[in-house]
Amino acid sequence: MAYPCSAILFVFLVMMEVLLSSGDLTSEFMDSRAAYYGSPDGLGTSSGACGYGDYGRDVKGGDVAAASPLLYRNGAGCGACYQVKCKNLDLCSPTGVTLVVTDHGQGDRTDFIMSPHAFTTMAREGKYEQLKALGVVDIEYKRVACDYQGYNIWFKINESSNYPYYLSLVMLHQGGEIDIVAVELSEDKTSGWKAMRRSYGTVWDIVMSPPKGNLALRFQLSGGEWIYARNPVPSNWKAGASYDSGVQIKY
Repeated sequence: MAYPCSAILFVFLVMMEVLLSSGDLTSEFMDSRAAYYGSPDGLGTSSGACGYGDYGRDVKGGDVAAASPLLYRNGAGCGACYQVKCKNLDLCSPTGVTLVVTDHGQGDRTDFIMSPHAFTTMAREGKYEQLKALGVVDIEYKRVACDYQGYNIWFKINESSNYPYYLSLVMLHQGGEIDIVAVELSEDKTSGWKAMRRSYGTVWDIVMSPPKGNLALRFQLSGGEWIYARNPVPSNWKAGASYDSGVQIKY
């Protein structure tokens, strides 16, 4: 029985999404293409679809990129790190660049639209302008663990939050090579856990009654396990403030 090409493509994309979220592609490079976007200082943008704000401009020294739908995965791919290597070895180094996904975007058959800083980091010494002049290059990439030495996961209280009725969190400095797929809060030890909604990108929110005391916080990873923040959301949380979760993902 012959299957239509559209059905085969759909199955392929579903399998790719499962593999990417589970980390099973870390040992294999995938072929693709990459371009870069305009930026006056060469860094990222503060208006990316992941919701990072200014953090998305210079995390990892500005080695950031907008990812295609395949890698963005409706926001679950935000914060993922990839090793990206340009295949033009006359212009590019063999090590490439390790970048962070901070936005969503796609060009001409590309999986990454990179910041100028990330794009030129792939170049050999003295070849930066020649590489930029190409605009789009063939690449190979694989997901790798993010490493934020000295940092736990921080959660920022989104500026749209309204104490105490509406709480929105943004996850920063997420390590490892695994995704956060659910976030839950607990107002006290007896009221149970309340699921937050992925608003967009890495922004999670909840409409709630006035909280009682500190709010416990836990994250579910794409492998199924939960990790618990040692440091809760304080009872007097403020919009725009950032807090250390006390935990980090290492794998």
